[in-house]
Formats: sequence, C-alpha cells, structure tokens
Amino acid sequence: MGGRGGELRYEISQNAYIKLVLHSLKHKTSAVNGVFVGSSCDDVVQIIDSVPLFHNHLGLLPPLEISLIMIEEYYSARGLGIVGYFHANERSDDVELGSVAKNIGDHIYRYFPQAAILLLDNKKLEALPKGKDRLPVMQVRTSSRVSKNAVAHCDNERNANQREVFCKPTSLLYLMSDAFCSPISIVDNPRKVDLSLHELYTRDASKNWKLAGSDGGCRLTTKEPAANAVLLDYISSKKWEDVVDFDDHLDDITKDWLNPELFK
Repeated sequence: MGGRGGELRYEISQNAYIKLVLHSLKHKTSAVNGVFVGSSCDDVVQIIDSVPLFHNHLGLLPPLEISLIMIEEYYSARGLGIVGYFHANERSDDVELGSVAKNIGDHIYRYFPQAAILLLDNKKLEALPKGKDRLPVMQVRTSSRVSKNAVAHCDNERNANQREVFCKPTSLLYLMSDAFCSPISIVDNPRKVDLSLHELYTRDASKNWKLAGSDGGCRLTTKEPAANAVLLDYISSKKWEDVVDFDDHLDDITKDWLNPELFK
C-alpha cells in the first residue's frame, strides 16, 4: 500500500479518537499509551479502534507482551491488526517522542510498515474539560495569513509570496514507512480537519523516527464529521472515568480492556 507518488492517509473512527482522548484525560498526571487497530486499503490506513494500554510503568516488557498478544488474538479473528500507536507524555511541556514510544513503534513497524505514532499534546488535553472549544484536540495551528477554508501546503521552498504554515504542532504524527507521500495538506472543515498533520516522521537510513522532508506528507482525518462535538459531550459527563486500560485489567481481570460499555 501507499505506492510511490500516492498520498498516505490515516482515517480514524469517532470511537477510536474519543477513547484515546478519554484515556489521556483519566490519567492527566501520568504518561499513557495505547495502540491503534485497523486495516489498510490502497493509500488509506483505517483506524477502527484504539486500545488503551498503560498509565503506569509504560516501559515494562512482560505486561506489554501480554497485552499485544491479547489484542492481536482478539482483532485478528475480526480481520484487523495493530496499525499504530498513541502516546501522551507525563509532563505537559514535554513534546518529544521518547524511547518507549520509539521502541514500541519499531515493534509495530516490523509487522505493519505503514505504522504511525501519534504523540498527544498535554496542554491541549488539559484545556478540554475547561473550555467549550469544539476543535479537535489534535488541531493544526496555521498562520493568520491562511484563510478559513484554505488548503495549505508545506514545503521547503517557502518564500515571501507563499502562505506560511506554522509546523509547530498541537500533536505530532510520526511515520515509519517506506511509502512515498505527497506534500502535506491542511484542510479546514469539520470532517476533513487534519487532526495531527503538522510534524510527520518517516524512517531514515538508520531506521530512526525522523521528521519527514518536503517530499513527504500524510494526513490524519476523522471518519465522522461530529467526532469533536461528541467528544465534548463525553467530557462534560466525565466519561473518562469509565475507561479501562491494560493496567486496570491486569490488576483486576473483571475490568474489560475492550471497554464495551463506554459508548452505550
């Protein structure tokens, strides 16, 4: 998938998007992580679900191995697999992709070469319960010179005659893929808002997670147009309290890591 010359796009379902945000909000003072589950077709990676992993001891190998085995067994029977990883750092001012996230991303990449890592912005997350802003938690920040409905393109040939796009993200999408992606595009409308477009990362010659060059870019969009409004409704009712991750499940196996009641 993602043939050379095609744009690699990630489409995340409403429930997957909401669940990862709620997981992060539940453990606001801790680093949290999880995986994306889905499938790929042509140049689109469809993220069907997100599975919260841990909020304590993210780097411990035994519980990680157990969780990944259980996730693979459950979703492979349904024709799906692990297609990516999400991570929120402990400190609100920490926007770096750490070694734990990179190592887990490397592991996923070995089985799914279009794997992506989404690094959440803690400051944006912290503001969600306090405000009424219905923009995505992973909204792109652009220059005021970009009009409301503009489509902007990032490249290395910026000059005075070009629109400027600030590439400082509110979240970071890291990619480790052999696929060639066309220039980054930012689409400003409720459905096609690029949730984490900004800083995109591909594999370099040393197999490191690295900022993509001007020749590459990928998009992350919500599948359902009302995802952000629904998220705010879940936040207002404090639904994050109901999220179960693998830390919870391994402490008490009666707690279901699939979160079947979360969206009922």
